[in-house]
Amino acid sequence: MKQHSFATTTLGCKVNLFESGLIGHSLQDIDWRQVEHTDHADLYIVNTCTVTNEADRQARQTVRRLIRQNPQSLIVVTGCYAQISPEACAEIPGVDLVLGNDRKLDLHDLLPDLIQGKLPPVLVGDVNEHVSLPERIIESCDGHTRAFVQIQQGCNQGCTFCIIHTARGPSRSFPITLIKRQIERLVLNGYREIVLCGVDIGSYGYELDGEQHYNLATLLREVCSISGDFRLRISSIDPSYLDAELIDVLAGEEKICPHFHLSLQSGNTLILKRMKRRYTAELMYERVAALAERIPHAVYGADIMTGFPTESDQAFEDSIAMIERLNIAFPHVFSYSDRPGVPAARIPRQVPHDIRKKRTRILIETGEKVRDKLFAALLKKQHCVSVLLEKPDKDHPKWAFGRSAEYLPVIVQGGNAVAGDLIQVQITGIDGSRLIARPALDRYNMHA
Repeated sequence: MKQHSFATTTLGCKVNLFESGLIGHSLQDIDWRQVEHTDHADLYIVNTCTVTNEADRQARQTVRRLIRQNPQSLIVVTGCYAQISPEACAEIPGVDLVLGNDRKLDLHDLLPDLIQGKLPPVLVGDVNEHVSLPERIIESCDGHTRAFVQIQQGCNQGCTFCIIHTARGPSRSFPITLIKRQIERLVLNGYREIVLCGVDIGSYGYELDGEQHYNLATLLREVCSISGDFRLRISSIDPSYLDAELIDVLAGEEKICPHFHLSLQSGNTLILKRMKRRYTAELMYERVAALAERIPHAVYGADIMTGFPTESDQAFEDSIAMIERLNIAFPHVFSYSDRPGVPAARIPRQVPHDIRKKRTRILIETGEKVRDKLFAALLKKQHCVSVLLEKPDKDHPKWAFGRSAEYLPVIVQGGNAVAGDLIQVQITGIDGSRLIARPALDRYNMHA
């Protein structure tokens, strides 16, 4: 009897990556075989994103391409775009099922009815009432040298530019015991870096019942107590969560990587207020300064938006100053996206698209200047860093690309590189947006 095959295509965030892994492992449990999305499969699952209009366009484009290339295969569209725009997904000829975030992890149970044509074309429910939460442990994160572990789902913030809280529902925290068991399994299976992810990870534990107070600091202490040689990275976090307790944990636990990606959005208090963010520019500077004082060698990335409605020249200048003052070496800059249905779409004085693009380019260039200064300082010190090797360099097979604990991109020259190895290297040069390094361990010191 032929074994059924499936392939997943994941768009968007680290949470989607983790959930795609859960879906894949559940299908393998019922004897389906996973193949690459470029191979022929009986079933294709597209786990979509809807953070911007461009994300929606990419989702539709991906689905249409898979249908065109595999007209006889089953096509399931799930994820945030499926949750927000199920009709738009269902209208694409060839889509067999649109599955909302409320049931995306139940696909393995739905497959028999899907194959027999017994399901309606759209199964999208209310994520405020129910959402798929993991109940099982995954063994690996296929195709990745670092493992992603989701710790919470949903968001309570309701920012005026964002639709994700509608697509994901309210914040729900996963049990600490489940998270620890998941990390223990991944570390046992050889992963040297674990990335904690979620929709709004700083809100972890706020809604949990019981007498004991749980929060992100509590979780990090518990996770860092797990035995094994691994490092821990946290994904994007709102600066309002950087209180004294959390900073104490971030600074005091050796397993936690000194790299923090901050969800800043703007350096101007009025714009932050209109975005419905939960902090002022002053509080942001205060919290990040406190973190930098405790971890002076930390490296920062940040989500920053340009062209939010009413953003003046002065407000934009405040965002430039924010990157410079906070030493944001790796800003993730994106233009405000006109999304129907979000409150920001009703704000007058929308910023023209050409100005948004110009401002985006300027902020990216500002971040590059901060990065270049950081790289120059590290080279001057002949600094040693710990690098997780990810893949061979495409131009030099005996060289390898990896990321330091600070998430710095590093090309390791020479060596017997193996993806997933965690090695000490000494920085020897700079190649544009990447550092050049040599292994510090003898077994890697081989001729390039």
